[in-house]
Amino acid sequence: MPNQPKYQRRKEDRPQEIADAAFKTFAEKGYAATRIDDVAKRAGVSKGLTYLYYKTKEDLFKAVVKNVVIRRVDSLIGNVESTELSSEEFLRGPLLEFMKKVPGSPIAIVIRLLISEGPRHPDLVNYYYENVVARGLEAIRQFVARGVERGEFRREALDHQPHLFLAPMMLSMIWRLVFADKPLDTDQLMESQVELLLAEMKA
Repeated sequence: MPNQPKYQRRKEDRPQEIADAAFKTFAEKGYAATRIDDVAKRAGVSKGLTYLYYKTKEDLFKAVVKNVVIRRVDSLIGNVESTELSSEEFLRGPLLEFMKKVPGSPIAIVIRLLISEGPRHPDLVNYYYENVVARGLEAIRQFVARGVERGEFRREALDHQPHLFLAPMMLSMIWRLVFADKPLDTDQLMESQVELLLAEMKA
């Protein structure tokens, strides 16, 4: 609201600012080494105020996942459900474009945290799987099923693992983390995977 007092707008922004500070701090220090004090200082608020919005560090991590990952996944799922493109056009267009952006996006930083610290924090891994991976896989299943119903994909396409759509993104992120000094053309990798999937699934 244009006439809304500045301090009221600031108050509404605080949860987002704290979550943004948490993401940057997790990225620098890792999840285990990050303290609420670190996040509060970075956000320019008191520790007590941080606890007012986020009761635990786990709540902060979940807020980061919502801001960095779930928001993007929700947008993609919305596009899958509303698109008027053919299945092939959507796969070669919006879906491939989304896949190409992931390895260099903040999502990759969240994946790095899960890989490095997930074994010590299984609750965080489960939260990510249930709210991101499982929903993504279900959206892919629905996408393939719709293609079958339209006669664009062979019925046997329903038997394909939806994980095959995610595989090049995961490989690309892991490659960049482990072999940073050995470049990989991740765009070409994903384009090749899409062509392979279409060749196998098309009616």
